[in-house]
Amino acid sequence: MARASLAASLPIAAAAAAAAAAARFRFRPSFRGMASASAAVGAPARVGVVQMTSVGDVDANYATCSRLTKEAAASGVKFLCFPEVFSFIGSKDGESVKLAEPLDGPIMQRYCSLAKESGMWLSLGGFQEKGPDDSHQYNTHVLIDDSGKVRNSYRKIHLFDVDVPGNMVYKESRFTTAGNTIVAVDSPFGRLGLTVCYDLRFPELYQILRFKHQAQVLLVPSAFTKVTGEAHWEILLRARAIETQCYVIAAAQAGKHNEKRESYGDSIIIDPWGTVIARLPDRLSTGFAVADLDLSKVEAVRTRMPISEHRKFDSDWKSSTQQ
Repeated sequence: MARASLAASLPIAAAAAAAAAAARFRFRPSFRGMASASAAVGAPARVGVVQMTSVGDVDANYATCSRLTKEAAASGVKFLCFPEVFSFIGSKDGESVKLAEPLDGPIMQRYCSLAKESGMWLSLGGFQEKGPDDSHQYNTHVLIDDSGKVRNSYRKIHLFDVDVPGNMVYKESRFTTAGNTIVAVDSPFGRLGLTVCYDLRFPELYQILRFKHQAQVLLVPSAFTKVTGEAHWEILLRARAIETQCYVIAAAQAGKHNEKRESYGDSIIIDPWGTVIARLPDRLSTGFAVADLDLSKVEAVRTRMPISEHRKFDSDWKSSTQQ
């Protein structure tokens, strides 16, 4: 387990254009009687980011998640973030579809009980939720509060249909149906923007979460491949933090899950200035790293670098093309 304190970093210029893409997706807010997190800045909140190597055994993966949750609770963590496909990674095509369940099914109910028993919020990235038909699932990021209730969920929008150079061909859409709803959730740890893995390569989603829906913390549970992780993982995460002036919490799968699949690892937490403030010392180990999120830092960075006031791309711009 590792813990890091906030530090300064070199400034890097930011702000990508926000999106006409917003019109293609619905936005589902979640308030549930809670005051807006952006309205008040309280004491720093201790959060944890998990790293694990999920396998094709639901019970074994739950045992790992349960152990890490209890260890994190003992360390004072109030919000623990798990990686994509935390509950199951199969070795055969279609295995996860057969195991897929609704969010009120027995697998997720175990995790709801775990959150309640631990008195902790859980971010569960990439759950195999039962899909619209028997041949498809949703890749769903589930947020559970400390009473054990599912506070909200986000179905992954961008599916990983990629031929990774020197690796293998992935076709996530073969068994997974894409979501179409952007989700931000108020919580005691700030306003959370929910995403999953491959979403990371599409900055307009994060721009929408920040500038249209006031996210302060972006969650990126992932299972990056070894090849793409080595090339792009930290760079993309730091870019999203800098562009949006948000904390980024990126829980990662690590190591070999089976003969066919290997993940990069390197679970990290990044502050709104783009500084890595927590990561596991070993990129492939199972464990968690801890940081204290201070929302006053979000406000300070945004005040000193007021990109929300300087953005122009929501306006109608003329364009010129030449043949």
